[in-house]
Amino acid sequence: MKKTGKAAASRVSVLTETPNILEKRIESLRQTFPETFAEGKVDFERLRAMLGDTVDTRPERFTFAWAGKRSAIQILQMPTRATLIPAKHESLDFDSTRNLFIEGDNLEVLKLLYKSYFGRVKMIYIDPPYNTGKDFVYPDNYADPLDTYLKITGQRDAEGNLLTSNPEISGRYHSAWLSMMFPRLFLARQLLSDDGVIFVTIDDAEVANLRQLMNEVFGEENFVTSVAWQKKVSPANDAQWFSDDHDYVLVYAKSKQIWRPRRLKRTEQQKKYYKNPDDDSRGPWNSATYTCNKSKDERPNLYYPITNPNTGRRIWPRETAVWKYSKEEHAKHEQQNLIYWGKDGKASMPRLKIFLTKIGGVVPRSVWAYSEVGHTQEATGEFQEIMPEGGFDTPKPVRLVRRMLELSTNAGSEPQIVVDFFAGSCTTAEAVLEMNREDGGNRQFVMVQLPEPLEPDSRAARAGFKNLADVGKERIRRVIARLKKEKKSHLEVAKRAEDLGFRVFKLAESNYKTWKGVEDKTPEAYAAEMEAHVDPLVDGWKKENVIYEVAIKEGIGLTIKIEREKKYQDNEIWRVANPENEQSLLISLDDKIKTSTIRNLELGKDDMFVCRDIALDDTGAANLALQCNVKTI
Repeated sequence: MKKTGKAAASRVSVLTETPNILEKRIESLRQTFPETFAEGKVDFERLRAMLGDTVDTRPERFTFAWAGKRSAIQILQMPTRATLIPAKHESLDFDSTRNLFIEGDNLEVLKLLYKSYFGRVKMIYIDPPYNTGKDFVYPDNYADPLDTYLKITGQRDAEGNLLTSNPEISGRYHSAWLSMMFPRLFLARQLLSDDGVIFVTIDDAEVANLRQLMNEVFGEENFVTSVAWQKKVSPANDAQWFSDDHDYVLVYAKSKQIWRPRRLKRTEQQKKYYKNPDDDSRGPWNSATYTCNKSKDERPNLYYPITNPNTGRRIWPRETAVWKYSKEEHAKHEQQNLIYWGKDGKASMPRLKIFLTKIGGVVPRSVWAYSEVGHTQEATGEFQEIMPEGGFDTPKPVRLVRRMLELSTNAGSEPQIVVDFFAGSCTTAEAVLEMNREDGGNRQFVMVQLPEPLEPDSRAARAGFKNLADVGKERIRRVIARLKKEKKSHLEVAKRAEDLGFRVFKLAESNYKTWKGVEDKTPEAYAAEMEAHVDPLVDGWKKENVIYEVAIKEGIGLTIKIEREKKYQDNEIWRVANPENEQSLLISLDDKIKTSTIRNLELGKDDMFVCRDIALDDTGAANLALQCNVKTI
């Protein structure tokens, strides 16, 4: 139907692909430095002049580059036309849960999550391929990423071996791995909240390169620490050089100025250091040194004598290590009986009494012993107990992920989103479910896993599992089944219902037709192709799948509720709402929106109504545009 004039101008199409990240960043630059744009383009000379001395133009300045970096940036900037379709038969408690498992290439999935999860994720943990020369590296296709994924998963015919390892004989061994990681880490940073944090486990093979890459993506100033995780109980006696007993956990904050790790709970062993030798009514205590690492010249006010009341001796601190406290503070300590002079009261230096009831948690350390966070043997045992069929060779211990959750999330009622886009066997999901069970927290997991094929003759394949994503989903189901059987006495007083479910979505081709052009460059051929796109929905489209694609690409998300609006009788209209971000829209996929429906819609200027373009004539489109924000498919 021909559209002209004002009525035609009132039609705005729904988004058929994800936002162009480059365009958004350029627009952000335009808002900050509008004077550096000329005729819609960035004038770099003006921008350099505005930035002044902050621009580094030295020819020998430090940079981090690798073969293929430009292509990696290009694939990051490429919007995806894919979508996510629900798989309710593989889910648990689909209608009420907010946990997600997404089966698909994590790069395409992250692009689809970008709009609805931007700045909302509290913690990300990933255990990417270590690039040992044997493990799988995602084969990104810079021309058509979705096409590559569809071939890998058998949804399209494929030629050649698409699913390969990254052999060390490759001339671009490290570069291929870095090109795979860069766009995924970049998108991960966009999802983090300002007080969010990312943990990445890695071994010696790529830790140096990963550190450089994360410095570039997150900013060197947001590096928090490199944890050494003791992953082995026993040494590898067959090692030619050293037994590799540890892996690394790189920790980066979205903003180090904002993020702080939570203190860890004090263990029973740590509590044993607190005793009460003088029967103090305030309970067990330990003592701390009374001096600091400042010198007399640096802190002259902290250099003064203290008298031991039991011996009358005047004691001076060392000139290179003066007292921690001023004279006034020391007087208060004496008044409150906080000074400890040793068992016999005759010690040569005072110490400060620290009571167990007054202290907070323990400061986290950068070495994690297996006794505290588990080891690889423990992880294998945990996995085999839940999944005796196998299906995954390198799980991480649940206690390791729980440590990360302890440091970055809490038991509050506000939702805290935890993402793992190299989900593997879904250890992260199990850790989230267990932590919520213990403290009544409201953590929500988002797991993303490629349906990586299993070896045909493996135990898991013989048990009926087709791919690694199937293994991960089944592990979550079995963990939930176990939790449902366990006693829940500590949750009986909780105000919030425990979320023991998850929604499954799968990466798929868009419900919108793609303009493919014509081989025969004739008016008739173009007319025929245009006629085929009068209704842009693909043949055989399903209503629910289209609704979810609209919700994803408009930024409403995947944890939506879809309800039929029964008050509209002349058309089938659905309300799509996400209680988490308070976004909603009305959508109808009928062939024709009737005049009575348009007249009775109770919508305001800020409300969105979505329908098919063929369902509106010019008059209907104009009338709707006067009421609300109209978008058409």
